[in-house]
Amino acid sequence: MRRSSAIRATAWGLVGAGAAAPLLRKHTSAPPIIAQTVAFAAPLGLCVATRRSRTRDVAACALQMWAYVAAYKSPHDEPLAQERRTHFDYPIVADRALGLGRLPTVRLQRALARSGPDGAEWSTVDRVLVWTHWMWFMVPHSALAYILVRDPRRFPRAAVMTYAVFDLGASCYWLAPTAPPWYPRLGAPAGTTAVPEVRRLMVEYGELFWQDGWGPLYSVLGGNPLAAMPSLHFATSLMAALLLSEVGPLAGALGFAYALTLGFALVYLGEHYAVDLLAGAALTLLVRRLGPHAAGALRRVGGAIAALEAVAHEAI
Repeated sequence: MRRSSAIRATAWGLVGAGAAAPLLRKHTSAPPIIAQTVAFAAPLGLCVATRRSRTRDVAACALQMWAYVAAYKSPHDEPLAQERRTHFDYPIVADRALGLGRLPTVRLQRALARSGPDGAEWSTVDRVLVWTHWMWFMVPHSALAYILVRDPRRFPRAAVMTYAVFDLGASCYWLAPTAPPWYPRLGAPAGTTAVPEVRRLMVEYGELFWQDGWGPLYSVLGGNPLAAMPSLHFATSLMAALLLSEVGPLAGALGFAYALTLGFALVYLGEHYAVDLLAGAALTLLVRRLGPHAAGALRRVGGAIAALEAVAHEAI
């Protein structure tokens, strides 16, 4: 009994420390990797501290995303240091090759975006694409929720693969921060490859639609403007589509329709280069390809956690 209590107390301590670490990361002298390690330990602690249930599954996913958000934002805690390490040129070179001499974003904005005497003119297509972009914050998690309800046996694998894409993508933002299309004209250092002006249509429309509420809303949802390569918007949406297609053809068709629409929106709105999307797709396919090879190791880790959970709750 004493051993069980000690294990549960330690596990709850990991949950508390992991939940607090992202909030305290700017107020400690510890290296950022320490705070991130503690944050990512929180879901594991929860899986020992409480018995397996649907509620615990959802809470563990929430703690994982809380750790991911910190990993996404942390590189921008020191903006000047991050900008000195930022890559500007290679996505421009790659996209000019993909666009046969002109950036796909520039081609799309010149063909579809409209401005009149009073400023931007917003078509129905513009609005649909902006809202498609905003909906992304719910899509990967809604897909997992659907899988949890529709086919619970598939949920653990689906969650692991989805959050592997999130976490591996975030590591790229630490190692190689890369500017999106709209950023070079604002922050590029001298000598950066010249790029025509790219409008950030999502922000322009957001300021119009949300008015005074846009600033606070964007400050919550944003946080790192130099986290463009790979595009996790596209990578996680593609993963959601692939996982939904395993559950049923209609769910898969809806998932792919959303992912393709989002991909077009990200390039047209100026949020991502086309090469960012290709890198995001490659990341998703890599996770899918390597998943079976990692299954054995993941089962062993899961077995160890389950064994600790059993000991932690014996005789309760």
